[in-house]
Amino acid sequence: MNSSNILRGFTAISLLFMLAGCSTSKDPADEFKNQSAEQIYQGGEQAISAGNYSTAVKHFEALDSLYPFNNYQEKAMIDSIYAYYQAGDYASSSAAAARFLHDYPASVHADYALYMKGSAEMIQDRSWPQRYLPVDVSSRDPGMAKVAFKDFSDLINIYPNSPYAPDARARMVYLRNMFAKKEADIAEFYYNKKAYVASANRGAFALEHYNGTPAEEKALYFMVQSYRKLGQTDEADKALGTLKLTFPKSDYLKKL
Repeated sequence: MNSSNILRGFTAISLLFMLAGCSTSKDPADEFKNQSAEQIYQGGEQAISAGNYSTAVKHFEALDSLYPFNNYQEKAMIDSIYAYYQAGDYASSSAAAARFLHDYPASVHADYALYMKGSAEMIQDRSWPQRYLPVDVSSRDPGMAKVAFKDFSDLINIYPNSPYAPDARARMVYLRNMFAKKEADIAEFYYNKKAYVASANRGAFALEHYNGTPAEEKALYFMVQSYRKLGQTDEADKALGTLKLTFPKSDYLKKL
């Protein structure tokens, strides 16, 4: 049997398995069809209390599917945000929070939904290795983290007295420091590649947008070095003066 015949055989077998799977697949909500909306909701609540978050998610999804206009919808949606998050399904948690804010913008739980949306997005872009290995998070693409930063900012501005506001502020500080470190790391990268203009510009960007963060020290150092390489003595001296004033005990000063 030649390779083309073998390939066709494997394709046919795979198709048969796929068709068999499709014919026997069941709607996950089928197991709840004989239960009332209250029973399904209470089952979800009990699962959360027991720490069985994946089971809780199944209950809330079934409730939404079988009884889309039930009396428990608002509370079930809030609980599903939490259950998804605790189950490690951060994408679904943030999506559920976004849906809740759309459907219930005036809810007393809106601040919680916004907080959870930001919290889920803050870690949503971590890959599997980054969850289990000591990977520097500042090296990641900060796309989702910046969305989270905006959510926390909105929470503080819209609900300044929310019990979640203090933690939102702390998370914003963490994220801002992470963004600044990423810019300083990029300045270092460009400097090592002898792209001194890009290095100096990236350091200046870090100072302009993330002033007061720890990474400012590193950004200033590579600004000094890059300006010196470019022969821009005045700019180098200005950056050096700022480094000395802001970080008088910096180890970077010993390298200059």
